[in-house]
Amino acid sequence: MNTDGSLRQWQLQGMPNHLGALPGTGFWIRVTQVEPPLNVISMVQGAPVPDPEASLTTDGHVPEWMTAAAEAFGTFESASFRGTYPIAEVDLTDTRHPVAVRMRVLNPLAPRDVEFSSIPTGMFEFTLTNTGPIAVHGTLAGSLLNAIGWDGITPIADNTPGLGGNVNRLRRGKGWSRIVMDNPSLDESDQLAGQLVLAADDESAAVLTRCSGLEHLDAFLRSRAANDGRSRLALAPTVGDPQLNAPRGGTGASAQGRSWLGVVGVPFALEPGASHTIRFSISWHLPNRFVDIEQFGRPHPEWGSSRFYLGNAYGLRFLDAMDVQSTVERRWGELTERTAKWTSTLVDSSLDPREVEHLAAQAAYVRSPTCFIGADGRFYGYEGSLGDSTWMWSGVFGGSCPLNCTHVWQYEAALAGLWPSLERDMRDTEFDVMQAADGAIPHRLRVPTYLPQMTDEFIGGPEEPALDGMLATILKSLRDVQRGAGREWLERRWPQLVRLYTHIVSRWDDDGDGVLRGIQPSTHDIDLAGANPFMGTLWLAALRAYEELALLAGDADAATEAQERFQSGSRLYDDALFDGTHYIQVLDEGDPEDYQWRTGVLSDQVIGQWWAHQLGLGHILPPEHVRSALRHVVASNLRHGFADFEHPYRVYADTAEDVGLLMCTWPEGGRPDVPTRYADEVWTGIEWQVAAHCVFEGLEDEARQVLDGLWNRHDGRRRNPYNEIECGDHYARAMAGWTLVQARSGVRVDEANGELYVGAPGRWPWVGSAGYGTVTVGEQVEIDVVEGDCPFTVVRAS
Repeated sequence: MNTDGSLRQWQLQGMPNHLGALPGTGFWIRVTQVEPPLNVISMVQGAPVPDPEASLTTDGHVPEWMTAAAEAFGTFESASFRGTYPIAEVDLTDTRHPVAVRMRVLNPLAPRDVEFSSIPTGMFEFTLTNTGPIAVHGTLAGSLLNAIGWDGITPIADNTPGLGGNVNRLRRGKGWSRIVMDNPSLDESDQLAGQLVLAADDESAAVLTRCSGLEHLDAFLRSRAANDGRSRLALAPTVGDPQLNAPRGGTGASAQGRSWLGVVGVPFALEPGASHTIRFSISWHLPNRFVDIEQFGRPHPEWGSSRFYLGNAYGLRFLDAMDVQSTVERRWGELTERTAKWTSTLVDSSLDPREVEHLAAQAAYVRSPTCFIGADGRFYGYEGSLGDSTWMWSGVFGGSCPLNCTHVWQYEAALAGLWPSLERDMRDTEFDVMQAADGAIPHRLRVPTYLPQMTDEFIGGPEEPALDGMLATILKSLRDVQRGAGREWLERRWPQLVRLYTHIVSRWDDDGDGVLRGIQPSTHDIDLAGANPFMGTLWLAALRAYEELALLAGDADAATEAQERFQSGSRLYDDALFDGTHYIQVLDEGDPEDYQWRTGVLSDQVIGQWWAHQLGLGHILPPEHVRSALRHVVASNLRHGFADFEHPYRVYADTAEDVGLLMCTWPEGGRPDVPTRYADEVWTGIEWQVAAHCVFEGLEDEARQVLDGLWNRHDGRRRNPYNEIECGDHYARAMAGWTLVQARSGVRVDEANGELYVGAPGRWPWVGSAGYGTVTVGEQVEIDVVEGDCPFTVVRAS
C-alpha cells in the first residue's frame, strides 16, 4: 500500500516486480445527499504524487492506469499516512463531500509465530465519518482484477499473454459477500494456477461479479440507489446485484488475453457526526513455485529444460484462497488484535518514535518477495528482489543473486530476532545441504536441494566459498543456541561445526597464531588478502563463539584451543593493524594488490566486535582502539552532500542534501589504483551495523549522525523507509538494523542458560523462541509476557 492509500507493486505470483500493476484494482466511494443534492464519486486514495525519480528505485512509480483513473474519477484532496509495520493507517478528507475515511490495513504478524505471520491475505478496515450537518448515504466499493494466469511481468493491457478463461464466482454467507477468482483453463500444476478472493463483511452487498473495466465500474457506482432491493437476496442469495436498475455484468469466462474485474459495493448511511466501519479483505493462493531464476555455479546442460518444483508452504496449509478467506473471517478479531499487540509493544517502549517506525519496518524484508518458505518447509532468501538497482546486471524481474547467500545474510539480524526458528532453519540448510566433505560451506544454495551443490565449482560473487559467510555460520550457530535452538540441536550440529572450523584453520590459519592470511573471498564479490580487520575481527568473534559452543557441547579441549588462538590473534591483529586512529590492512609479499584498501578507512573494519556485542562475548580488541576506529569511520566516511560526487558504479545517495556512509575512503591519501570494490557506495546494511555498534560502545553522537543520514534519505519523499536497496529491493543486508534494539536497550536473550540480560533504564521489547514481551528496567526489573511463555529464570546486567 502506498502512502496515498493506493495498492501497487502486485507480486502475489512470487515474481519480484516493483512495476507489477493490476489495472482497475483499488477502492472507490460514492457519496450522495438528498437535500441539498450532492453526488461525488472518488477513488479512495489521495492524488498520486509524481515519481520523484530517485536513483535506482521505482517505489515512486505511478501506474499509467492509476494516473488516468485519478483524472477520470478524482481522488481525496488530502491523504496522511502513519505506520508501524505491519499496520498502516491513511486518513483521507475532501472538501467536496463531508465523509472522512480512515483506512487501516494490515497483514497478520506476531513474533516467533511463523504460521500466524504467513497468512496470504490483506485486511482492510474503512471507518467512514460524516463530518457535516446533513445525513449522507452512498457506497464503498472494492475492486480486484482476476490475475490468475498473469506471469507477474508483462504489463496488463487488452491482449495479455496468460489471461483468458478467467472465471469470477459469487459466494455469500456467514455475514460476507465474496468474489472467488480462478482460471479453469490452467492445469492445476501450472506455475500460475491459483485463486484470489475479494470479500466484504456485508452478506447483502451489491456485487458486479464480472466487470469489464473502469467505465463499467463507473456505471455500477452511479446506479446505486437508496432503495437498492437488498431484501430480494433473502429469496435469491445467488443474485449479484439485487438492484433492478443496475448495469449487468459480463457472462462466462473472460476472452483470450483479457480478464474480469470483480467489484463488491457496500452501502452506508450516516447521520451527522456518525461513523461506520466496513471491512474488506483480499486473499490469495498461488501454491506452485518453480525454479524461475538463473542460478549460480557452472551450467548443467544435462538437466535439460527441467522445471524444478519448489512450491509454497502456504499452498499445503490452505486448500485454496477460499480456505484462507474462511480463516480470515473466522479469526478477524484475533488476527488484528495479536498484530496490534506487537506494534503496541514497540510503540509503548522506550524506543523513540522514529526508531520504532524504522525498526518495525525490518520485518517487511522477511515478508517481501526476497524471502519465501518452500513446500519442503525450508526458508529461502535471495539477496534482494531485482529492480532498478540491478538492470545493468541481472534484469529487473525475479530474485537477486540466489540463494541463501551466507556473506550477505551474515549481516541480517531481524529474522533471528523475530522468527528464530526460521533463522535456525537456515543453519540446518547450511549444515545438511550446503556443507562440503572438506567442511567448507559454499555461500550460495542451489535449489531444489537434492541437486548437486556448488562444493567443487566456480560459484560467483565471489568465485570460491566466501570466508566471511563461513565465519558467520559459526557466529550464527551460537546466536541460534542462545535464541532457543537448545543443547540437543548443538550436540547434533557440533561435528559439522568442528569440520567447518577445521577447514578454516587449515586453509587460513595453519600456523595457529590466530591471524588469517592468503586469499579471503568476501562479500565485496572479490578476494581480500593479507591481515585485514574486516575478516580478522569476524574471525576473532568466531573464535570466541566457537569457544562458547565447545563449552556448551562439552568439548573442553576444543574450547581451550580456540581460546588460545583467539588470545594470540587479538594481540597480533591489534599490534599489526592499529595505526593510532583506526585499523588498516597489511598485505603479505605476493598478495594481490587490486581490490584492497591498505591504509584506507573501511567502514566495516571492526564488524566482528559488533557481532561479539550481540552474543555477549565482550571486547575482542582493546576497547579504546575499537572506539577510536569507529570515531574515525564516522568522521572520515560520513559524507554530507552527493550532488558533485563521482559514482563509479551504483548510486544510493545523489542529492546535495543526502548524507551517507561510504564504504571506504582514504582521507590521508594512498587510494589504490584499483581500490576495494564498491568503496564509493553507500550500503544501508553497513550504516545500520556501524550505528548500532556505536551505540554498543556509547558513541551516541556518531550513531545519531549515521542514523539521521540513513533515515532522512528514506523518509518517504524520494526513498521508501520500508525498502532499503542495494543489489536489489528489500535487500537482506539491511536487516542488520534489528541489532539497534539490543544496542539501545542492553536486552539480550540467552535461552541456553535461561538468562535475560538487561541494561539501559526504560521499557524494552524482548523476543524469545517461546514468547515475547517487555522488560522494564528501573529500581527493579519487571518482565511482562505479551504472548507465549517466559523462558528466563535469571536476570543479569549487560
